[in-house]
Amino acid sequence: MDEIDRAILRELQVDGRVPYADLGPKVGLSPSAARLRLQRLIDTKAVQVVGVTDPMTQGRQTMALLGLRVDGDPRAVADELAGHDEVVYTVLTAGTFDLFTEVVCSGPRELLDFINDVVKTVEGVAAVENFPYFSIHTHRFLWNAD
Repeated sequence: MDEIDRAILRELQVDGRVPYADLGPKVGLSPSAARLRLQRLIDTKAVQVVGVTDPMTQGRQTMALLGLRVDGDPRAVADELAGHDEVVYTVLTAGTFDLFTEVVCSGPRELLDFINDVVKTVEGVAAVENFPYFSIHTHRFLWNAD
């Protein structure tokens, strides 16, 4: 990744929908050259351009991080949980927990139901610890492309 690629990333972090007509001149390229550069970054999977939603604006007011202890293969549990809309992400980890899973639910009762009726019933889940969010203090999708 060279300096022009990093400049393209910085611009996309500000506005992921910036038109090529604006992007090119901002990074020292023609619009068509900027389009080709970005397409190369996408094709090589160095960059993924996505829309990010805010669950709080969509009626999901309860968020939590779940720490899971697993008997057996934690990847199988992660795969099972990934199929549920409430799950935002799941990471395999080491230490006290085998997995961390971030979930969003419409309310505290739905979070309780999800933990008890879904998470705890997944084969291999030995224990779940719930860390509810009071607020999101920092939510960063920016990468310092310097």
